[in-house]
This record gives sequence, structure tokens and C-alpha cells, in this order.
Amino acid sequence: MGELLEFAILGLLMRAPMHGYELRKQLAGVLGGLRSISYGSLYPALKRMLAAGLVDTVDADPKALLPADAPPLTGRRGKVVYALTAEGEQRFHTLVSQTGPEAYDDEGRFGVHLAFFGSTAADVRLRILEGRRRTVEQQRDGLRAALARTRARVDRYTLELQRHGLDGVDREVRWLSELIDRERNDSNRADPAAPPGPDSSTSTT
Repeated sequence: MGELLEFAILGLLMRAPMHGYELRKQLAGVLGGLRSISYGSLYPALKRMLAAGLVDTVDADPKALLPADAPPLTGRRGKVVYALTAEGEQRFHTLVSQTGPEAYDDEGRFGVHLAFFGSTAADVRLRILEGRRRTVEQQRDGLRAALARTRARVDRYTLELQRHGLDGVDREVRWLSELIDRERNDSNRADPAAPPGPDSSTSTT
């Protein structure tokens, strides 16, 4: 999770400098609400990024207080404010521009890319979305094949679990198709002379 956490931290600090407590709180949203980041993971990552010159600490208002919901053990480290360096900005732009399988095969990595689509070029967004849809369609085909093979050999509860998983994948394919259509429509409005892209409605669910 090292590079994924680094990517998320860089993206958040692109928006504004933050202290450790605020970073940890916002990381939960970027990495998914069920993936809580502990201080034991966050501060070693920040330490490595400081050593690599990707982030630096900046002076904070000495009278500034942490939010009321900050845990009592956050302490002095929680008041340190972190900001991106020029090297950190360059590293973020490198990560956010990736369009290979590393950007969409892993659900967590895709989620972080999606969180920072506002800082991503339109053509990169479209390639990542299309790659994610191909990945999920392959997962769907595998689930359908497994369901067909095991339908007569499993009890009804296992069968319902498999159907539930397939329903979730079907929903993701539809959602991704909607995002892709929206990206293409936005691109065509920005460039009326551009030829229309292939019809994404050919993806079956």
C-alpha cells in the first residue's frame, strides 16, 4: 500500500497544506470509508516522503488548535503542517497521468485515480475508465462462467451469494459506462469537430 498511500497524500496536499490529523481524516474518503489509515501508517509514510523531498513542513499558527474531535494522543505531531515541494508536485503529476493496468486493475488504485480526476487530463480520464470497464467486464464473464458451472452443485445460499456478487459487478459496468459516455459527451462539446467515439452501449449487462 506504500505507493497508493503516497499517491493519496500527494493528491490531498496538492489541494492545500494540511496537518497530520486532517490528512488522516481526508484519507479515509480518498481511500474508501472502510479503509481507515492509522497514525502508525501515516507518519512513517510522511517521514519517507520528507526524506525523499516530496513534502516539507511549514510554519503553522502557534495558536491554532486541532479540531475538537482530534484524539487526545495526537499531540505535537498532529500540529505539524505538511506541504508539497516542487518534487512532490512533479511526482503527483507523474502518478496521476498513468494509464496502464496499474491505474485500473486494482480497485483501490482506481479509486484514488477517480478521487483526483479533477486534476487529470480528459484523455487520461477516459483511458482509465475504459481500462477499468474492461477489467470489470472480464470479472463479470468469469463470475457468469463460474455460476453456470456450479449452479447444480451448490446449495441455494451459495448460489445467492454468487448472484449477489454478479449483480454488483453488473452495476459497476453500468456505472462505468455512464461515466465514459459523460466524458465523451463533454469532450465532444469542447471540440465539436471531433468525431463521435464508439457507442459504449454495446457493453451488455
